[in-house]
Amino acid sequence: MTTVTTQPTQQSAQTPPARPKPRFRRKFAVTGAVGPLGIGVAALWLSVIVLLPLAALTVTSFEDGWSGFWDAVTAPAALASLRVTILVSVIVALINVVMGTLIAWVLVRDEFPGKRIVNALIDLPFALPTIVASIVLLSLYGPQSPIDVHLNATRPGLIVALAFVTLPFVVRSVQPVLIEADREVEEAAASLGANNWTIFRRVVLPTLAPAVIGGAGLAFARAIGEYGSVVLIGGNIPRETQVAPQFIQQQIEIDRQVSAASVSVALLAIAFATLFVLRLFASRNQRREEKAL
Repeated sequence: MTTVTTQPTQQSAQTPPARPKPRFRRKFAVTGAVGPLGIGVAALWLSVIVLLPLAALTVTSFEDGWSGFWDAVTAPAALASLRVTILVSVIVALINVVMGTLIAWVLVRDEFPGKRIVNALIDLPFALPTIVASIVLLSLYGPQSPIDVHLNATRPGLIVALAFVTLPFVVRSVQPVLIEADREVEEAAASLGANNWTIFRRVVLPTLAPAVIGGAGLAFARAIGEYGSVVLIGGNIPRETQVAPQFIQQQIEIDRQVSAASVSVALLAIAFATLFVLRLFASRNQRREEKAL
């Protein structure tokens, strides 16, 4: 009887033994990974930097009670400074809506020499001390203006100074939206005979509107609290060019702490209301886009 012995093939001899599969795999969740310690640190830092100073300011403004707060805010000089501040800030926000959108459009849709330099210059007001901007504007538009344009101690001077400081808000809000915009829709509208203005008004503008409104709101909130860029060119003329931050400084210098704190709280309330409305608008727009998808 012949015994047949089977030899393992070369392929089976070279095949490594299968590794046992792990019984479980550890999963890591990004959401909530910070834990209670991280939340506590964030809350503590927010309290020290933001909440406690605001609380101290509010307590100071109400040292004389509600009637003292109201009298300080509604004093003729305080109301005049708030009126000038809000009026100039609204004008600056509207100017930024037009010019900021135009600059963002040029930076995204056009190519020209020095484009990167211009794009970098947009962020210069964020890095430049605002008092430096006031010195530069005063030397350019002040009594010794080399171009014979005198804006010192005028409201147009305030507008120019605040427009310089708040320009990046609209530009940087609109740029990402323009970059992500669908150009095929514009091309389709052009193929159907729409002119450039119709395409911009009916196709592009509805897409840019949330970003434009958000940037304008941020510019307005920034302008009402601006001090450094207007301190020299504004002139600080009561009821004419004196903005609320300058009025607050004046009240501190004459040792009227409650009045200064009251007007400061009024400015904070206006800024907070503006940012809160912008937040609601952004949330509603996001929900509308999610429903559309």
